Amino acid sequence: MDTSLPPADELVLVDRELAQLDARRTQLLARRAWLIRALYPPVAAAARPWAGSGVAAPPRPGGGPVADSTPRSAQNVLLTLGGTLLTIAAVAFTLVSWGSMGIGGRAAVLLVVTSAALAAPVALLRKGLVSTAESVGALGLVLMVLDAYALHRVALAGTDGLGYTAVAAAVLAGAWTAYGSALPHLRIPRPVAVVAAQLPLPLGVLAAGGGPTAFAWAALVTVAADTAVALWTRPAAVRITAVTGATALGAWALLTGAWLSLTSPWSGAPLLLAIAALTLYVAWRRPPLAAAASALAGLSTVAALGGLLRAAVPSAWEVPGYVLCGLVLAAVWRVGTADAAVEAGPSRGAVSLPRGIRLGLAGAGAGVLALGALWALPPAAVGLLGPVGRTTEVWSGEHAERALTAYPATAALVLLVAALALAALPRLWARCGALAAVWSLLTALPVSLDLPYAPTLALQLLTTAAALALAVRPGPLLRGVRPSQAPDAPAGQPAGPAVPPPGPGTPWGTWAPRRPQSRATVVEPRTALGWCAYAGGLASAVSAVALALDVRGATFATLGVLLALLTGVAVLGAGARRVVSACAAVLEATGIVLAVASAAGFEDHWTALALLLVPAATAALGARKRTGPVALAAEISGASVGLLALGIAASRPAFLALALALGGVIAAATAVRPERRVFASWTAAVLFLLATWVRLAVSDVTTPEAYTLPVTLPALAVGFLRRRRDPEAASWTAYGPGLAVTLLPSLVAAWVDPDWVRPLLLGVAALVVTLLGARFRLQALLVLGGTVLALDGLHELAPYVVQAVGALPRWLPPALAGLLLLAVGATYEQRLREARRLRERLARMR
Repeated sequence: MDTSLPPADELVLVDRELAQLDARRTQLLARRAWLIRALYPPVAAAARPWAGSGVAAPPRPGGGPVADSTPRSAQNVLLTLGGTLLTIAAVAFTLVSWGSMGIGGRAAVLLVVTSAALAAPVALLRKGLVSTAESVGALGLVLMVLDAYALHRVALAGTDGLGYTAVAAAVLAGAWTAYGSALPHLRIPRPVAVVAAQLPLPLGVLAAGGGPTAFAWAALVTVAADTAVALWTRPAAVRITAVTGATALGAWALLTGAWLSLTSPWSGAPLLLAIAALTLYVAWRRPPLAAAASALAGLSTVAALGGLLRAAVPSAWEVPGYVLCGLVLAAVWRVGTADAAVEAGPSRGAVSLPRGIRLGLAGAGAGVLALGALWALPPAAVGLLGPVGRTTEVWSGEHAERALTAYPATAALVLLVAALALAALPRLWARCGALAAVWSLLTALPVSLDLPYAPTLALQLLTTAAALALAVRPGPLLRGVRPSQAPDAPAGQPAGPAVPPPGPGTPWGTWAPRRPQSRATVVEPRTALGWCAYAGGLASAVSAVALALDVRGATFATLGVLLALLTGVAVLGAGARRVVSACAAVLEATGIVLAVASAAGFEDHWTALALLLVPAATAALGARKRTGPVALAAEISGASVGLLALGIAASRPAFLALALALGGVIAAATAVRPERRVFASWTAAVLFLLATWVRLAVSDVTTPEAYTLPVTLPALAVGFLRRRRDPEAASWTAYGPGLAVTLLPSLVAAWVDPDWVRPLLLGVAALVVTLLGARFRLQALLVLGGTVLALDGLHELAPYVVQAVGALPRWLPPALAGLLLLAVGATYEQRLREARRLRERLARMR
């Protein structure tokens, strides 16, 4: 049935409820103001009614200033100062003036003053003077301490100081507890009694000559008492004091137990197990502290049991013993669940542990496993990085000495246990960790077992192949992995409480806040596991190549196997792993070429020519694949190898020219493909041009036209084709660069050439270019050709002009200049029109 109200009626209902809330708030504020005036009349009358109103408060009746503190705060300050001064006086009296009185006077003073200080709070509390009673009661507690000190100095001077202090602390703790219980309105006695109770047992053990173990047990017993006080007493101050004392003494007992587990395990184990039992009890009684307390209990248990195993096994098995204890402890997470209890049945007595306790115990066990795995990683690091830091010559047949040969071989067992433990968890992060542990195990085995060279290399290649296979097909690693929960929801629980959807049938339909939707998993499991396996495979591949360089045959075999594996990943893989594998496969092929060249004894320039096989092969592969990131990555990698080949060939210019030409052939073949045409064609042109220039330089050719004409002719051909395809293309774009490459360098050479052949040929060429520009109305040809022709002619006439000027009278040049200026001035307007027509004609040209 639809019980929703119309929007207008619902709006009236909401406004009515808001008005009622405002009225109730006004009543509560008025009542609060009245209570404040009743409790603090002067302050309330002076300040409260005017606070926040923006109106200045009226002056007080007596004309005095407004009080800036309450009477209660002033009273507390006075009482505190008074109690402190009396305490100082009592201490001074006890320490300084005590010896000047007889035994009777001393006893009388102690009895009278202490009794008065302890009895006064009773009368003060009856009159409601709680703060005064607190101050006087605190003075009485201090006097009791001074009485204990005085009693030791006068009557018991021969007793042991530590023993007397322990007994006195116990007596004072009991007396203060009774006093505080009799006067529950006093807040100081019972917390002070808890502080005094921390001393009797530890000081008694020291007085009795007990060692660290006995002192730790005394501290632990005191911690147990503090725990009972913290759990079963009501005043917060007492609980806080007890927790503080338990933390300090418990930390001391724990550190002592850990030290004893290393030096005297049979003495430290009971202490650590007692600590574990006590912290587990706290975890059971206080669920908010369950995780932290049970984690501490778990670590204590592992330290105790691991210490006992450590004393019974050889040194190589010490860490595995701790790891075994941690593994058993981590299994509590599964054993203690409610499902496990139901499966076990009531006949087996299985119980369900709270989640916090299971989390803490399992976390402690997992932490021990993680520390054990870290301890086992050095052999894996040596197995991976050892071959890279080689100290022997390539193909020398000698092998570098291994490090960490004395490291315990049980490190491999620890890695195996960690891998199995992680593989049992149906979580993505656990599977990634298990994969990393297995890879570390395979990498560490040659070091841990001191395997020979051939099995080590074979194991590294096997590890690489397995990792790359899992990177391509990570399906086996995903069996049993549960789908990831939303980031803000714990496992097994929904993301949040069910909230009715807003709508017209609910009063909150228009303004109820919406809970954000749970976010999806960021990393897909198949991708995460694939990348983990792929990273391990690449690392093992690099290490295998470095190790294979010791022996020639091993180098060829390793490079061939890795080339096949990486090619397979590039073909069968997915995503970016295919691209990376394609680049790595090109590098492996380059290594094979270098190895063949080195084995054949090639010189550097022949090696450079051999390396050009790699870009040729990648270009051919790209021609078959045509498109796709894999083909592009392979071609870019091949081009990088081509640059390496050019760098190697640079020491022999003749071979460098040949290498450039071959590179141009490869680029020209690539330019046939439409998707590579633009870049490859320009690359081919540049390579061919560089090859020509290098060949000319090798032949000692210094004529600039020999370098520029090979650029000009193809450029003009390209410009001609461009103009045929696009008649609207500007002549500067089509022909300008090609003409400028030859005409301008030739003009510079002609100006410094004393012979007449170059200027003549340049003038003829410039004249032809100018005429073609005029015939076809091409601006670039006309301007460039005419400018070069004019400058070339000026160069030829310059000597004669100089001779003629030298033969003329000195007055003639100024006269001619004057006549020229007069003629220009007379025909200025006509010259401007002619210049404007010339500019317009040039502008109409292409």
